[in-house]
Amino acid sequence: MSLKSKICGVTDPKTLNYIVEHKNSPQFVGFIVNYPKSKRYVDKYKLKELLKIKKRKSLYVAVLVNPDKNILEEIKDLPFDYYQLYNCSVDKTRSIKNIYKKKIITALTIETSDDIRNYKTYKNLADIYLFDGKGYEKSISFNHTLIENIQFNKDVMLAGDIQINDDLEKYKKIADIIDISGGLETFGLKDISKIEIFLNKMNNINNEA
Repeated sequence: MSLKSKICGVTDPKTLNYIVEHKNSPQFVGFIVNYPKSKRYVDKYKLKELLKIKKRKSLYVAVLVNPDKNILEEIKDLPFDYYQLYNCSVDKTRSIKNIYKKKIITALTIETSDDIRNYKTYKNLADIYLFDGKGYEKSISFNHTLIENIQFNKDVMLAGDIQINDDLEKYKKIADIIDISGGLETFGLKDISKIEIFLNKMNNINNEA
């Protein structure tokens, strides 16, 4: 099975064009929609302009931290395929899914094995489980062995300080999708050269015999 990828925290049209036009484009592209603490945050006006760029073969993901009704209404007509929800209760996740008819990536921030168990409460709502470190706007890893022996009923996305120099193939044993953001940046900005290395590396991994 192929290891899919998501490039997250895209903020500018040059980078987005490069990603979606790439011959080995990622399956998912993420945008930080309502978390101004993140240096990758995109305000609603810039976001509307940015998303005029055709997604082509990639899917667009709105990254949302416990979103209120105002932001949900403001983005409801934008071409997002998934809402990636952090710090969102089961009831609120259900309401968002029912009202806005989007696929849901339930983001769970992990520090201990107790945090892992929360995925079970979202099993009827999530389309994808995302396991991430506790950092939110900071790239913080967690112990991936905490999830490697669990049989999930959904696709698993893995985030948290993933770097392009990592042995990316090892993630095949843990996840279906890897989510990378800071690992593609230089001095806090997305670096086209790193994106090129990452996308080609992913293609090579998936084409190995």
